[in-house]
Amino acid sequence: MTKTILGIIGGSGVYQMDAIENPRWEAMQSPWGPPSDELLYGSLAGVDCVFLPRHGRGHRLPPSAVNYRANVDALKRAGVTDIISVSACGSFKEELSPGTFVMVDQFIDLTKARASSFFGPGMVAHASMAHPVCPKLQEALIIAARAQGIAHRVGGTYVNMEGPQFSSLAESLLYKSWGADVIGMTNATEAKLAREAEIPYATVAMVTDYDCWHPDHDAVEVGDIIRVLNGNADKAAALLTAVAPLLGPNRTPSPLGIETNLDTALITAPDARDPELIAKLDAVAGRALNQ
Repeated sequence: MTKTILGIIGGSGVYQMDAIENPRWEAMQSPWGPPSDELLYGSLAGVDCVFLPRHGRGHRLPPSAVNYRANVDALKRAGVTDIISVSACGSFKEELSPGTFVMVDQFIDLTKARASSFFGPGMVAHASMAHPVCPKLQEALIIAARAQGIAHRVGGTYVNMEGPQFSSLAESLLYKSWGADVIGMTNATEAKLAREAEIPYATVAMVTDYDCWHPDHDAVEVGDIIRVLNGNADKAAALLTAVAPLLGPNRTPSPLGIETNLDTALITAPDARDPELIAKLDAVAGRALNQ
């Protein structure tokens, strides 16, 4: 039986996990470059886990400078079987007030200045992103949020902007008109890479503000966000501690078959593959490439 090793990516305001038992920080090398920080190994409510602060401890890295490929590759090399991401976001809905956790299930990716695939010339793959969030992980998060009494919304569409600037009013109104629920700068990129790495992924979008569409909140300020972040971080720790035992220690596979999705994604003929790229893909795609 497969053991769960829960990967946790902490976003703004979540740079460590005090609830992790027997913690140890260790560096992980990746052929895709340096991850955002060392990995924090330990256990959470009896389940093995690996934590990575997306922006590095001290929040050193802006969204466009995060090495998402190295982060996901490092978690894969650490044996992570499932990833839960927690991140700050803005809200497009009056009812999604600051402090609400949104269990996102769809993304609109508007990024333009970052790598969002492990594949490329010499090894082409087209992974399906129709359903980017693993329903098993999402359901566990919902159960845990209810148990902890955390205000949350089941489902939602996350607009992934490039950043680091916040939206203009015209952009904010446009995204709101699309029916999107929240906006952030990181999660769609992670979801794509996790899917290519055959790791089920889910995200908790923690609302900090109303972006700038709201007439009473027409400018997003970092100071206001930080105040909400501090409260959200405590709730995120409680949520993750509650969700860990729902996922393990004995793991069940994703109902979407994410663990084998590269079987229908790889397209480059074996004799046309770039050996250098293939070598870099050893962790994220080795299972499929070595068949």
